[in-house]
Amino acid sequence: LIFETEMTFQSTPCPYIIDNATVWGFIFYFPAPLEIGNIIGSGIFISPKGVLEHTGSVGLALIIWVLGGGVAALGSLCYAELGVTIPKSGGDYSYVTEVFGGLAGFLLLWSAVLIMYPTSLAVIALTFSNYVLQPVFPNCIPPYNASRILSMVCLLLLTWVNSSSVRWATRIQDIFTAGKLLALALIIIVGFIQIFKGNYEELTPSNAFNFWMTPSVGHLALAFLQGSFAFSGWNFLNYVTEELVDPRRNLPRAIFISIPLVTFVYTFTNIAYFTAMSPQELLSSNAVAVTFGEKLLGYFSWVMPVSVALSTFGGINGYLFTSSRLCFSGAREGHLPSLLAMIHVKHCTPIPALLVCCLATLIIMLVGDTYTLINYVSFINYLCYGVTIIGLIVLRWKKPKIFRPIKVNLLIPITYLAFWAFLLIFSLYSEPVVCGVGLIIILTGVPVFFLGVYWRNKPKCVNRLIESMTCWGQKLCFVVYPQGGGAEEEEAPSARSWRPASETAARK
Repeated sequence: LIFETEMTFQSTPCPYIIDNATVWGFIFYFPAPLEIGNIIGSGIFISPKGVLEHTGSVGLALIIWVLGGGVAALGSLCYAELGVTIPKSGGDYSYVTEVFGGLAGFLLLWSAVLIMYPTSLAVIALTFSNYVLQPVFPNCIPPYNASRILSMVCLLLLTWVNSSSVRWATRIQDIFTAGKLLALALIIIVGFIQIFKGNYEELTPSNAFNFWMTPSVGHLALAFLQGSFAFSGWNFLNYVTEELVDPRRNLPRAIFISIPLVTFVYTFTNIAYFTAMSPQELLSSNAVAVTFGEKLLGYFSWVMPVSVALSTFGGINGYLFTSSRLCFSGAREGHLPSLLAMIHVKHCTPIPALLVCCLATLIIMLVGDTYTLINYVSFINYLCYGVTIIGLIVLRWKKPKIFRPIKVNLLIPITYLAFWAFLLIFSLYSEPVVCGVGLIIILTGVPVFFLGVYWRNKPKCVNRLIESMTCWGQKLCFVVYPQGGGAEEEEAPSARSWRPASETAARK
């Protein structure tokens, strides 16, 4: 999408476009590294504390991490079938819209724009500020105001970068990805050295399963939600199915390579933590990797907060990049206001979509703490995953003879859905307010869909209001419709409602 947009608005192609296209072409032949890089993120530096807090023992926490990888593998296999049966980029949004219709697809898009992406951005930004401030406040939790202000500054800075240049955004992503790889490799290597030295008291069976609290089924569900935040991203390749080379072969291959490898990295990272810290020390730490570095790295302990800060900084940039493109795509499909489908005349960046994502993140950042926000986003994520996999079974029933290059055994989606139902029911029981608010926010999309998308013949005053807002947004952001989209394309009836009454006036 980015390269096509750049080429459209520049009379001469830039060399970096060709270079990046070559690199991406190589990745789409061998998509496993892309899948691994998208899954491994800041979650592994955030979630260990939440998982341990709800499980009540080291051994059960490690089991949750392994189980999380297994469930992600089951979901990935189901998505592999959907990806080659419905060969459209867009992932969940495309599949749910295809199987259940426009309302279901819109609600998924609505929840992603309002909850999933902004909440994930807020969590990563708060983690960034905690890791940057932890060395400054070594003996206490960083002040609330300092953490929020630094998070907001980081978010606003990266919003400006993404609005100014696609090249800058992609370069930041490339450079800062090395931060998380350095941090995790260092943690695991030091952990193995500790084990060889005999420092694994907390990992012996007698200590590992020494419960300081008896976890309920609801606690286990919340522990899994905390861990699943680190595994989010396993369905990324389904968002670029049309660009994959031979998806019938490469999608399963990427799954079989990436999910076990990520599970290994996450499990051994947690094992390494427990070679240096007791459970009580881990629970009292606000930045687990920093505490780990202070205990084992001595003079080089500064490497850990720097590496994690680099990782989370790159994570914020990546989520801003992808979430703004989701708004952009939803607007081009007619499911969001047309202003969000506009790009800057000179920079070719979706500035209105970026500003909406930034504003939603700033609001969420002020109303919740990190671990409550993780419960929000994980619950909504799993709700969307389950609905999508239900769509696989419905598609088997509605179109049994459709060509399926990949066809998984029905036990795989059924097993996933059984676990999915258990997780959501007991999460709702344990955190009724958090999960209930998430459901209410999703359902607010129903009247928005009928008023904004389904209602085609709006009064002229409403069309004039939409038109004036679109014109105002264009003047403020210096944006236009991208060529090949917007007004030039023949639109579906459900998409026309968001368009201004006069496209010519809007362009002016």
